[in-house]
Amino acid sequence: MSAPIVVGTDGSGIAERAVDWAAADAARRHRPLHIVHAAQIWPYQVRRFAPPDESERVSRAGRAVLLEAEKRVRTHWPELRVTTALQVNAAPDALRDESENAFELVVGQRGRGGFSGLLLGSVSLRVAGHSAVPVVVVRGKAGTGRGEVAVGYDIEDERGDVLEYAFDAAAVRGARLRVVHTWQISASLAESGYSIDEDRMNDERRARVIAAYAPLHERYPLVEVVNEVLVGHPVSILSEVSRAVDLLVVGASHHRRGVPRLGSVGHGVIHHAECPVAVVSRPR
Repeated sequence: MSAPIVVGTDGSGIAERAVDWAAADAARRHRPLHIVHAAQIWPYQVRRFAPPDESERVSRAGRAVLLEAEKRVRTHWPELRVTTALQVNAAPDALRDESENAFELVVGQRGRGGFSGLLLGSVSLRVAGHSAVPVVVVRGKAGTGRGEVAVGYDIEDERGDVLEYAFDAAAVRGARLRVVHTWQISASLAESGYSIDEDRMNDERRARVIAAYAPLHERYPLVEVVNEVLVGHPVSILSEVSRAVDLLVVGASHHRRGVPRLGSVGHGVIHHAECPVAVVSRPR
């Protein structure tokens, strides 16, 4: 069986959108869908310290959430293979465990109960920055069918996994791929009065971007590709780009020891983008 697409749900309306997005992606990729609910027993945190009736109440509510999500998926995607899992655990830990061997992990932009504050502080870093698989944060106008996928590409990052995920996402959707590279003129250089030939630098950077995705374009010849090299802050530019695309793909930063983390660009984009955002940390 191919690696599943894992989605977290807490039964909220935002989580329903995440489940719908994940189910649609699983269907187009011919992959199974695995729905996860994290049932937390706050303020006890550790299960053995919680009153028995509290643990059972939380588990019963969690099973109801999963049943409703599964029914929703089977109604709209009857041919999709669907499994569910209930974990009495903190949401980031539950999602990490259940998605360890997944193709990608899908979450809503925020939630309630076990998923409240999912995009804020340490929880955000643990989910979107430290996952071994791509994490899709469903926000904005998901599923609008604009026919375009965008990827923010850093030419200083030699890893091709971000571009590969973006090409594949565009291919399965039959969508155009927009490769966006942004760069900024340093304040010290601008203040020095040094003359900067932006057109020349744009051309040089565009050549490097095209060279980076050329092998993937050969693998995905049916994907129409356009590229943009723009001067400005990457979060602002990518957030603007997100208004016109179905999916925005960005990369996670890496420590020098190779540990993935959610960098400032990824963190800013998942807070301000107006479409689902995929954060890619390593090749699949």
